[in-house]
Amino acid sequence: MELEDLAIFRAVVHEGGILKAARKLHRVPSSVTTRVKQLEASLGAELFYRDRQRLHLSPSGHQLLDYADRLLRLSSEARQAIAGGEPGGVLRLGALESTTASRLPSVLAAYHRRYPDVRIELMTGTNDALVAALLARRIDAAFVVEAPSEKGIAAVPLFRERLVIISSEDHAPIMRAQDVQNDSVIAFPTGCAYRRVLARWLGDRRMASIRVLDLSSYHAIVACVAAGTGIALVPEAVLATLQGPPVMRHRLPAVHANVITPLVWREGEVSAALAALQGALRPRTRSRG
Repeated sequence: MELEDLAIFRAVVHEGGILKAARKLHRVPSSVTTRVKQLEASLGAELFYRDRQRLHLSPSGHQLLDYADRLLRLSSEARQAIAGGEPGGVLRLGALESTTASRLPSVLAAYHRRYPDVRIELMTGTNDALVAALLARRIDAAFVVEAPSEKGIAAVPLFRERLVIISSEDHAPIMRAQDVQNDSVIAFPTGCAYRRVLARWLGDRRMASIRVLDLSSYHAIVACVAAGTGIALVPEAVLATLQGPPVMRHRLPAVHANVITPLVWREGEVSAALAALQGALRPRTRSRG
């Protein structure tokens, strides 16, 4: 079993198949297929269940994936430690759509200028999807809203966000939860931390009785709100990045409006590339004071 075999195996898992993995690795599909079969033969175990053109990870494959992630990360760290050079390799990050749009462009641009040998792979999703990806080691760190409570997860608070309710411009003022009882709610799908904030403000019982339109794009959410489809809760910083139709903003009580975006990662699993990102973000941590 060679590290290259593990890298190919992991690429097949993360890319969702032989063809996509081959494109990512700049190999022909037959070569990837051969290396996977050779790895299975050397281990004496089936790593994938094959269903026509689809591959499904077997229990042995799930077990190996955890080891492959750790071995490949340690190999990368060892090369960097011996070489004594700048961080390199791949840094797999997760982030909320809102954080990606409003906070990360300047952070990642500065990081890329400082560490051009690090290739950043960015995954966006809801709070819960990112936490699941972190725990499954599909990403190295994530910018979320609610840090997981599992043992072995570290977090550092970074960005302050102010959440506001938005509505169409002709909507009556919204000052309390009762003021939206006849409105539909437009929100990211279940698993979104901001959606849970809205549910706490409205009350779980009222939220359960309100019509909810699930969308996965702030552009679409703002456009639907402006058209009078319903109301939504969004980070105020996101609105500054959108050039969409105008909407009315309504303030929330501070207990609901003020949230912090932390960076979370697995304790003891900090690559040189991730450590460099943490160092770049440290002034923001101090400025929160």
